[in-house]
Amino acid sequence: MTSKEIRQSFLDFMASKGHQVVPSAPMVIKDDPTLMFTNAGMNPWKGIILGNDPIKYPRVADSQKCLRVSGKHNDLEEVGHDTYHHTMFEMLGNWSFGDYFKQEAIDFAWEYIVDVLKIDPANLYATVFEGSKEEGLERDNEAASIWAKHLPADHILNGNKHDNFWEMGDTGPCGPCSEIHVDSRSAEERAKVPGRELVNKDHPQVIEIWNIVFMQFNRKADGSLEPLAKKVIDTGMGFERLVRTIQGKTSNYDTDVFQPMLKKIGAICGCEYGKDEKNDIAMRVIADHIRTIAFAITDGQLPSNEKAGYVIRRILRRAVRYGYTFLNMRSAFLYQLVPQLIEDLGEAYPELKAQQAQIVPVIKSEEEAFLRTLDKGIGLLDKLMDEAKKAGKTEISGVDVFTLKDTYGFPLDLTELILRENGFTTNEEEYNKALEHQKEMGRTANKQDLGDWVVLREGDTEFVGYDELSCTTQVLRYRKVSQKGKDYFQVVLSKTPFYAEMGGEVGDTGVLADIRIIDTKRENNLPVHIMTELPQNIEGELTATVDAERRQAIMCNHSATHILHYALREVLGKHVEQKGSLVTPESLRFDFSHFQKVSPEELRKVEQLANALIRQDLHLEESRHTPIAEAKAMGAMALFGEKYGDDVRVIKYGPSVELCGGCHVSSTGRIGSVRILMETSIAAGVRRIEAVTAAKADELYYAAQDMLNSLRALFNNAPDLAGAIHKSIDENAGLKKQIEQFMAEKIEHYRDELIARAEDFGDIKLVRIQGEANPDMLRGVMPLLRGKFTDVKFAVVAATECEGKPTIAVFLSQPLVDAGKNAGAMIKSAAKHIQGGGGGQPWMATAGGRDVNGLNAAMEELMGALK
Repeated sequence: MTSKEIRQSFLDFMASKGHQVVPSAPMVIKDDPTLMFTNAGMNPWKGIILGNDPIKYPRVADSQKCLRVSGKHNDLEEVGHDTYHHTMFEMLGNWSFGDYFKQEAIDFAWEYIVDVLKIDPANLYATVFEGSKEEGLERDNEAASIWAKHLPADHILNGNKHDNFWEMGDTGPCGPCSEIHVDSRSAEERAKVPGRELVNKDHPQVIEIWNIVFMQFNRKADGSLEPLAKKVIDTGMGFERLVRTIQGKTSNYDTDVFQPMLKKIGAICGCEYGKDEKNDIAMRVIADHIRTIAFAITDGQLPSNEKAGYVIRRILRRAVRYGYTFLNMRSAFLYQLVPQLIEDLGEAYPELKAQQAQIVPVIKSEEEAFLRTLDKGIGLLDKLMDEAKKAGKTEISGVDVFTLKDTYGFPLDLTELILRENGFTTNEEEYNKALEHQKEMGRTANKQDLGDWVVLREGDTEFVGYDELSCTTQVLRYRKVSQKGKDYFQVVLSKTPFYAEMGGEVGDTGVLADIRIIDTKRENNLPVHIMTELPQNIEGELTATVDAERRQAIMCNHSATHILHYALREVLGKHVEQKGSLVTPESLRFDFSHFQKVSPEELRKVEQLANALIRQDLHLEESRHTPIAEAKAMGAMALFGEKYGDDVRVIKYGPSVELCGGCHVSSTGRIGSVRILMETSIAAGVRRIEAVTAAKADELYYAAQDMLNSLRALFNNAPDLAGAIHKSIDENAGLKKQIEQFMAEKIEHYRDELIARAEDFGDIKLVRIQGEANPDMLRGVMPLLRGKFTDVKFAVVAATECEGKPTIAVFLSQPLVDAGKNAGAMIKSAAKHIQGGGGGQPWMATAGGRDVNGLNAAMEELMGALK
């Protein structure tokens, strides 16, 4: 079976068992503060598992895009060195939400693996939770008895809490799990060592392929367990490992999931996979990482220096540096692999093909930028090695090496390689200390202590904020949260007018029974109100009221993003698509696809069209529960990287039609006007505009008017203000040129005056300058003196003051420099007398300072050095 056939066989099998097959959710998570990426197949279902979302389908199956760069066996720096761990991977999974449990889950798994995929049962092992005395939990005898129908006793193994008890986090749903392992070794190897002795021992050929989690408990903040109201089945089967098993390979990279890509890499880099181990590692790294990079960009996450964007940039740079170091790739090449990736995965994930025009330039631009960084890093490393060599050292400071990596993005392994080639080492202890310090800072900054939810009443939150800004409500639950030494409370209400931050729109603020709500967040799809204290009558009826003025400003900015999106597509072309947005009370930010700078004329047209639509006072046409297919038929655009349900909310203002869950004005006239502040590039093929609306647009107009009035006043209210300014600039340029000519003449005269004042000082013609003197004149005259005295020992030594500030200066003719004198060294030493610093070249140097009382001592030292 091909990988495509295997993927489809799983989905077809689960559909035959009553599961609703759904498409993969985005790999990049945008509205969950606890996660940046989907790192497990269950992530999209957290809301249902936690009881925050309704159960639409009790049985679900999918193939989910996942990304892991940390945790057990998922250190990014290890990917590529073995044959079965990846950053981006596909997770085949089936779920039951309060429907079937252990019996059906195990039977389904067995039937699919043995009857559909024809894996030999003799090579299969199942693990069950052995129990935990400290938790008061017995062995999972129920799962073991079900497995006993399919496997002999010596193929059913006990697993400890680490391997066989799954937890969502420190708190929340959890339960025992049962892993299915397959022994892919040869018959001879199996005869020597039974597979059961190698399960969970990190043997590359005895691997876990499926994990079936039986969620039946809820972990509380105090560590205790309570039964889960609705039991959940959560299974995950690593697609790449499964394909490897079915296709009889010993490496994931030998399957048809990766082989076409590895051949493409070989064709571009001029090498062949399987001929050299170092090259093979590099090719595996690149084949793995290109998948992660492309899918992340497809889902709307561009490489950057922050959060999820930093992870993607780090992965991309790792791929580039492996190509640079081991495959001798000195120019961008990753972007050339995108067509091959689309050929491999485009059928299962059509969004790759649809976003190809976006993916390719972003990757190419990032590659080129990092290659420039590599060149800069090599220069900095050369400097460190030169300094160490002069000091007679062969060890480079670990702190300096860490700075190279952390500040300049220069990879550690490349640093170590270059150091070895040049006979240097680095202080690993210093490096590790610096790294651990940075990690500790990050852990401290992000550490959050969550208390248990105090449940006052059961129920779901009803959001009424589209229609009203105040309502009577009750607290469903609350908990205390501590972070960075501060305590606050998360409160869940039965009914709320507060919009929880989502889709680029910030959360509402306001009051709950006169106690301030400082923010509203969405956590696992649950609207959570953030408060620094709780209302006194927390169990009674309370009034929740949104800050109306702030909400109005947010709505104006959000509706304006829709209008601007439409205007951009009209002016620039239909290729323009939203790539991100931020809507706050103060302003709006809108990112969009476009492959060149938007000209001032185009920006003006966009703004004019947007304001024309605003003046038309187009009324909001809102459809809150529209089938997704119907919404698309209306012209609404579905954005890549967003997760939509079957029913969506459509926001329409005249010709502008978008899918959106945010808050909007009742008609465009309420926006007042929109003014674009700036347009910039944030990535290859992605532009950003920032704008203001309503009162903030008025403020911008008034500020511009005030500035214009001030300028007119400066030019005596000239009717042609621009002409008056140009005239002033031209006159100023002419006067500046005259002053430069006058200064040049004055410095030449000063030079001649100094030459005439020269006295004999041994075999040197010397000019001593003390008292008041202009330091600019001193600096200006020295180059003129240099051309005069090419074969005569001539020197100028100055220790002067100007407006209470001391200056010392030295000029030496070339014969003096040839004799070993150095103006820079002389000045550097004498500057201490005036509490200053400076330097220069061997023939000319100056220094300024703070203490004029030290000028005589400075002069004395300079004369001594010259003698």
